[in-house]
Amino acid sequence: MSASEPRYAVYFAPPAASALWRFGCSVLGLDVETGEASSPPALRRFDAETWRSITAEPRKYGFHGTLKAPFRLVPGRTVKELDAACARFAQERARFACAGMAVTAIGRFLALKTVQPCTALDRLAAGCVSAFDDFRAPLSETEIERRLRAPLSERQRDNLVRWGYPYVLEDFRFHMTLTGALDEEMRGLAEAELREHFALSGADGSLIVSEIALYRQDEGPFRLIARYPFGA
Repeated sequence: MSASEPRYAVYFAPPAASALWRFGCSVLGLDVETGEASSPPALRRFDAETWRSITAEPRKYGFHGTLKAPFRLVPGRTVKELDAACARFAQERARFACAGMAVTAIGRFLALKTVQPCTALDRLAAGCVSAFDDFRAPLSETEIERRLRAPLSERQRDNLVRWGYPYVLEDFRFHMTLTGALDEEMRGLAEAELREHFALSGADGSLIVSEIALYRQDEGPFRLIARYPFGA
């Protein structure tokens, strides 16, 4: 399995016309569905170059909430089969709403998180983890070693071996990443900036989940290559 082969991920992506999608693309400076750079938010505390620096890491993945973490296709499976599996999975799901989201610090980075637990979202993620695992090639030794550098619990280590990602099932916490790792002072400034921008964005209502999306990474950032509306 070559590290140069494409990676895929099943993510939650807000509808392209939604205020939430516009907010996320603006913050990260990239619309991964069109491939176009997005206008940055109106910044009071940062110059544009600094802002691009602190959002560089999440920009590689595009605005999203992880449902099935990035993976390479196992030999013998095709993108066409994965596309069909995503469509079937979505067709069997019904849209649902979670309480709104808020800008929150998670360790050293900032993200959007639901303001209350959302059981339906947890169930959706768990379903994606298992439904698409037959398409996932095992992690390479290098990828496993890199993951094990982080402080993981025994259960998270087991998840890494079984599912290719430590933060699944009981350890899943839905979030949509907005920055890379920041020191305390920079994080405080960025949090204030993002909260102001989010409050003005029109995206602070209920989180409506009505589709999943397939992302693909070749040599550059991930790109959103297909959306699958829920059909039930």
